[in-house]
Amino acid sequence: MQFRSSSKKLLGKKSIGRALAGLMFAIVAGSSVVAANAETKTAVFAGGCFWCVESDFETVDGVVSAESGYTGGTSSNPTYKNHMKAQHIEAVKIIYDPAKVNYETLLNIFWRSVNPTDAGGQFCDRGHSYTTAVFAQDQSQLKIAQASKKKINEAGIIDRPIITPIREATPFYPAEGYHQDYYKKNPLRYAFYRKSCGRNNAVKALWGSEAYFGIHEHKGS
Repeated sequence: MQFRSSSKKLLGKKSIGRALAGLMFAIVAGSSVVAANAETKTAVFAGGCFWCVESDFETVDGVVSAESGYTGGTSSNPTYKNHMKAQHIEAVKIIYDPAKVNYETLLNIFWRSVNPTDAGGQFCDRGHSYTTAVFAQDQSQLKIAQASKKKINEAGIIDRPIITPIREATPFYPAEGYHQDYYKKNPLRYAFYRKSCGRNNAVKALWGSEAYFGIHEHKGS
């Protein structure tokens, strides 16, 4: 009886030890995930149709994810049907790894994937909802974006000045699920829309050899 009692105590201690070891592993693993998430940063760009901006930036090195949505307006939780009434514009939230790509590079990619000289919309999509904008998430991004815009304008890389506003970030509202990864879910419809809208040809005409800098593949032609 004494042997069995001692054995039970020993097994009990081993079980507790294993449980504590498992708990410590879970804490360390969880901390690693949190640390990894903490290392990413956010950029929000509006460049006309959010399907196109999302598909372009998902090919960029260092970008973790791109999400279509609405921002810049006066209402909460806008939808595709009502976002225009509250002056929201279509935008994309980009999560990126600053160890692989910095904010200035993302801006240079953004400028060269849109027509930032057009105040009335983008390509075939007209109206405020489709205008371009940079939504700075903090003062550092604000200064970098202003300097980037000024640098391109002063260099005369394109024949018209960039008029895209640099704005302080406002709440970002994800678009409906059917808008996310639209180019993957509906590749033929997406390619037809992008080609018929003339996006790629217009960007190439404006930027020449610098068009789509940093974007490995843009869907449609």
